[in-house]
Amino acid sequence: MKARSSWTTAAALTATLGVLAPTLSAQGQAARPAAQGQRPAAATAAKAPAPNPKLDGYKKEVVADVENMSVFTQQMIDQVFSYGELGFQEFETTKYLTDILKKNGFTIQENLAGIPTAWMASWGSGKPVIALGSDIDDIPQASQKPGVAWHEPMIQGAPGHGEGHNSGMPLNITAALAVKKIMERDHLPGTIKLWPGVAEELLGTKAYYVRDGAFKDVDIALFAHVGDAMNVNWGDGMSNGLISVEYLFKGESAHAAGAPWRGKSALDAAALMDIGWQYRREHLRLQQRSHSVYSDGGDQPNVVPPTAAIWYYFRETDYAHIKDLWEVADNMAKGATLMTDTTVTSRVLGSAWPSHMNKTVAETMHSNMELVGMPVWSAADQTLAKALQKEVKVPEIGLRTKINELRGREEIPDEDKRGGGSDDIGDVSWTVPTVTLNYPANIAAGPGHNWANAVSMATPIAHKGTTAGAKVQALTVLDLMTRPELVSQAWDYFKNVQTKDKKYVPLLRPEDKPAIWLNKETMDKYRPEMKKYYFDPTKFKTYLEQLGIEYPTIRKSSTAN
Repeated sequence: MKARSSWTTAAALTATLGVLAPTLSAQGQAARPAAQGQRPAAATAAKAPAPNPKLDGYKKEVVADVENMSVFTQQMIDQVFSYGELGFQEFETTKYLTDILKKNGFTIQENLAGIPTAWMASWGSGKPVIALGSDIDDIPQASQKPGVAWHEPMIQGAPGHGEGHNSGMPLNITAALAVKKIMERDHLPGTIKLWPGVAEELLGTKAYYVRDGAFKDVDIALFAHVGDAMNVNWGDGMSNGLISVEYLFKGESAHAAGAPWRGKSALDAAALMDIGWQYRREHLRLQQRSHSVYSDGGDQPNVVPPTAAIWYYFRETDYAHIKDLWEVADNMAKGATLMTDTTVTSRVLGSAWPSHMNKTVAETMHSNMELVGMPVWSAADQTLAKALQKEVKVPEIGLRTKINELRGREEIPDEDKRGGGSDDIGDVSWTVPTVTLNYPANIAAGPGHNWANAVSMATPIAHKGTTAGAKVQALTVLDLMTRPELVSQAWDYFKNVQTKDKKYVPLLRPEDKPAIWLNKETMDKYRPEMKKYYFDPTKFKTYLEQLGIEYPTIRKSSTAN
């Protein structure tokens, strides 16, 4: 018997669309019971739209086109994975992606917000303006051979895509080109924009995009972020916002053995600040998360360090509490200088507001997720997933096969929040109606920011999951382009619910500038060797083939359940 294709077939989706598309918009706007503590938002409820055969036809076409572009999508995923660039240093990635967009008729605004690897690509004219974004940077010391279910760096100590940011912009570009084909042929009004989240791991750019006015004419922002499931949520989030601050201490050098009394140790000041923070941590709110690294620890032991620096992330649930943490830290830094007779200055390296996602757009996107469904995983895909899960000692559940339910609350009580991570898409979400599409290109295994999260990211798992996500993204763009009432409802929620009692106040100060120097030394160190591993699609079909990796590569003791 012929094996079933591991890809969700375009034919099957077309048949499904023919049945479901007339009711799709009604599903997306169906009334949902209000969560506890949630205000009714009657203004955002929509009546079921009349059947729209033209839109149904567009949707069938765009799903088929995205499926037909699956090899193109796969090549982009593999190419960006092979570049493996850290935040603010994504030069190869930027050139590669913008070249593709230029060849497809997009105009490129370079050096967005004064950031060399940031850009905004635009095509079309008029309203609505839909902006598609995703991150492109990777993780320090996360180099990993794809498809190998144990820690096997390609280059020891080098960065790698240990979160999966190599897949998001390929998803958006595929979706945009599929929609652009229809718009161009049928002369549909509207503008598509694409933009990268540069240095997202540093929370380093999106607030600057907002400050620079990059979204001033945008109607809806659709973000995409890799995950191990297919889901979208609306309303208040459980994640924290943050301020990223580096404290730079200055003292006086001296011979550490011959005349230590003449020295003023900047390192002592940095260490005392951090000791103070550890003692203070017990008396901070449970919601906060704070962590640090020494970014300058002195030169060598026999010299009293005249300079030292410590870099903190201060995370909290809202603007006011982030500012409170920042003030506590500033006071501790001053106290450390008094104890060591040193001085201190500080600089902001990044910031992020907690996010709030749009209800109307999330409901519309979730309806399209139900239409597309999850990819059909092969036995090899499941074998790799379970082998990796066994390796890192987490439940061997394999790859998910069902989309997640749509969840959302207008406001989550602060005492219920125990969030951890942050994403500067939050600043965008308080500027324009925004949602994040999470798509299943990764494995539920790694702890995040880790080599294990890179294992799937240039394999059929990432290729299939990204293609499924691109279908959802394209269908959602079509809805927004052809149903103006959705854009109006999205802005009604944004103005009359989301921002009714809470206004966006930037954490950035007027004097703050993007930290574009970060990661340069690391990339300068590893890039020459990494270039030897860049993907060459003119010679190889996939990156796995180029690397000579059998898929999946698992330990002999590992077996699929």
